[in-house]
Amino acid sequence: MKLFPAAIAAVAIAVPAAAQDSGQPSGYFNGFYVGGTFGLDATANDDNDGIAFDTNRDGNFDNTVRTTTGANAFSPGSCGGTANGVNLTNGCADDDDSYGYSIRAGVDRRLGDNGLLVAGLLAEATKSESRDFVSAFSTTPASYTISRGLDHSFALRGRLGISPGDGRGLFYVTGGVAYGKLEHSFATSNGANSFTQVNDEEYELGGQIGGGAELHVARNLSLSFEYLYQSFEDDDYYVEVGRGSAPLTNPFLLNGGGTFLRPANTDYNLHSFRVGANFRF
Repeated sequence: MKLFPAAIAAVAIAVPAAAQDSGQPSGYFNGFYVGGTFGLDATANDDNDGIAFDTNRDGNFDNTVRTTTGANAFSPGSCGGTANGVNLTNGCADDDDSYGYSIRAGVDRRLGDNGLLVAGLLAEATKSESRDFVSAFSTTPASYTISRGLDHSFALRGRLGISPGDGRGLFYVTGGVAYGKLEHSFATSNGANSFTQVNDEEYELGGQIGGGAELHVARNLSLSFEYLYQSFEDDDYYVEVGRGSAPLTNPFLLNGGGTFLRPANTDYNLHSFRVGANFRF
C-alpha cells in the first residue's frame, strides 16, 4: 500500500480548500453533484515472484519447499496467470481484466478572485469484476493457483484542478483513501494434501491516486474521463497445507508437519480507466 501516505496528503490538501467559497466569474464546478462511472479495471500486479512459502509456519514466507533429498520441490517455476495444466510448459492464461463501475457524491468549490482553481471532495462506492492470478508448479507434477479480486470498495478522495476559459472544462488530480473487500480462491491439481484457505474474504485499507478531465455539456450535466491507480495491502490471506492422504515424506510436511502458502506480492493493484457522468445542483 505504497500510495497510502501520498493519498492522505492529497486529501489533506483538498479538504480545507473545498471549504473555501469566494466570488467567481463562472458558476460551473461550484456546488454539489451525484454521478457514476463505468470503465476497465486492469490488474497491475507483478507476479513474477510467484507463490511464497512458510514451511515452519512462523509467519515469515521466506522458505523453500524441499524434497527428502533437499531438492527444490517447486523448481519448475511459476507464472502470473491461471495454470493451463500440471506443468509450466503447458503455459498460463492471462489475468482477467474486466469492467468496473461506481457511484459517487461530491462537492466542488472555485477558489480565488478569478475562480481558476477548483477544489473538491467526493465519496465513492465501487464494484470491480477483474481478477488477478498467480500459479506455481511442483515437480510432482502439480499446479497451484491463487486468484484474488477487489469485490467492492468505499473511497474518500480530494481533488484539485484548473478550469480555464469560460469554466466549462476542468483538468484535475485526485487522491485519497479506500476500504475494500478482497476475495480469494485457490485451486490445485494436488489431490493428496489438504488445503484450507484462511482470511479468503477480508476488508483492507488502500490508497488511490489519479487524474482526469471533466466537461460541462449542459448547466447541470458534466461528462468525465478519469484514470485511477489503486493499491491495497493483501498480507492476511494464506492457504494452510495439511497432510490429507499424503505420506509423511511429502515435501509440504517435512518441516513441522505442514506449510503455509500465499502470493509473494502482497499488494493488490489496479489501473482503472473510467468514463462518467455527474448531475450537478
